[in-house]
Amino acid sequence: MSILTLETIKAPVSFRDEAHLEEFLSTPTRGLVEDFAKLPGDILILGVAGKVGPTLAMMAKRAAPGKRVIGVARFSDADVKRRLEAAGIETISCNLLDREAVAKLPKVENVVFMAGKKFGADEEAPFTWAMNAVVPAYVAEHFSNTRFVAFSTLCVYPFSPVDGPGATPDDTPPTPLGEYANSCVARERVFQYFSAKTKSPGRLARLNYAIDCRYGALIDIALKVLHGEPIDIRTGVANCIWQGDAIAFILRSLLHGSIPAKAINIGVPQTANVRKAAERFGELFGKTPIFSGTEQPTAWHNDCTEAQRLFGEPAIDLETMIRWNADWLQRGLPLHHKPTHYEEREGHF
Repeated sequence: MSILTLETIKAPVSFRDEAHLEEFLSTPTRGLVEDFAKLPGDILILGVAGKVGPTLAMMAKRAAPGKRVIGVARFSDADVKRRLEAAGIETISCNLLDREAVAKLPKVENVVFMAGKKFGADEEAPFTWAMNAVVPAYVAEHFSNTRFVAFSTLCVYPFSPVDGPGATPDDTPPTPLGEYANSCVARERVFQYFSAKTKSPGRLARLNYAIDCRYGALIDIALKVLHGEPIDIRTGVANCIWQGDAIAFILRSLLHGSIPAKAINIGVPQTANVRKAAERFGELFGKTPIFSGTEQPTAWHNDCTEAQRLFGEPAIDLETMIRWNADWLQRGLPLHHKPTHYEEREGHF
């Protein structure tokens, strides 16, 4: 069977609608298709109903049509479940905070863990910790001798000088700031503990800012330009990676696990300069950006060299992402209305 890959199609000038966007976002890269041909077993995706989950599941299925791809979530939105099933993905409704329900999930050879709580973390701190620390324990206890990759975040790092190479898992231990980041370190440590205990090779994907046209750091910046609102530039850089590139890298990480699980930074080689990105949006919108604050010498800045060494360069560049985001906003297409808080410097989410 011939599998359509990103390298064989022409990137669109703009997206007609959400269906067109999702079709492009979920197109696998040639590298992912080749890797999945070498990956034994089927794939279970936990927390599949979030912002990124459906796209990741669809990409996994398109990259390996012969594999079972199973998506697990509560599915409070029935439309997400319908869309996944229409794409050939099996679905299981499960509350991951129910230990007995987790214990009944089918055991497969590959697990992608996407469940977690970020937005409103400060207001719901106990629930945040339950989702980010307790659920990983239930999951990791159930699956043994299993390859896995678990989503994490750049927020586990301390701020690093923006004029330096950035933090890596080897040279910068986690120094979490705030409830959300602390709970994410707990998630990583739980997975590392069980990785060693159950002989499960894994990776902890410390994701930078994944860019969709419905949310992301670039949308946050663009909306402020469009509405004439001040842009806080104290955090002067943001590492922005196209969501399709990010999930291809994360899925490919299943073949690069270690015992205990080791973190990997998922992002692009060069960070986006917030001021310059805002000025570019200003050109496209015919508006002059308004700035507040002064760029600080530090930010959540990390080195993504290992991801590039393993998976190559991302397919989509910054200018293309900016143009796509601007066009999407100008045409009033749907948004998720979930700000990334990329400018946050106190750890409050």
